[in-house]
Amino acid sequence: MKHSEIIAQLPYKAPFLFVDSLEQVDKDGVVGTYQFKEDSYFYKGHFKNNPITPGVLLTECMAQIGVVSLGLFLIQKEAKGNIDITLKPRIAMSNTTIDFYASVSPGESVTVKSEKIYFRFGKLRCKVSMMSSQQELIAKGTIDGMIVKQIIQ
Repeated sequence: MKHSEIIAQLPYKAPFLFVDSLEQVDKDGVVGTYQFKEDSYFYKGHFKNNPITPGVLLTECMAQIGVVSLGLFLIQKEAKGNIDITLKPRIAMSNTTIDFYASVSPGESVTVKSEKIYFRFGKLRCKVSMMSSQQELIAKGTIDGMIVKQIIQ
């Protein structure tokens, strides 16, 4: 499965898509990037005169790259490319434990690295980290996701 195909299958679109590229995807993890756009709507009200990216959106970026993208790859791999088209699998976040070490300014690019801890019984747990373009640790922790099968109408 190509990286662009994984991104196309993500159940998000702008302004809530926080994945620009996937650099590496395999059965053990994923590495991807995102640039937080300077004109994003949330900067207008998140700390007057000193905007920073809200932690909940940093967590969402880590989840979209580190769990949902990896989960879609693993589901496709497990099904050997033969997923029933009447069922469209989705990954829903079920638990997070994230520690933050630095802030992300408008316009900053980040890299998310995820390592699979386990994938079984429809649950994916990953160790995730987010780094700045200067290789500064922004956040790290674990994120769990569950497969939710949604019937297409």
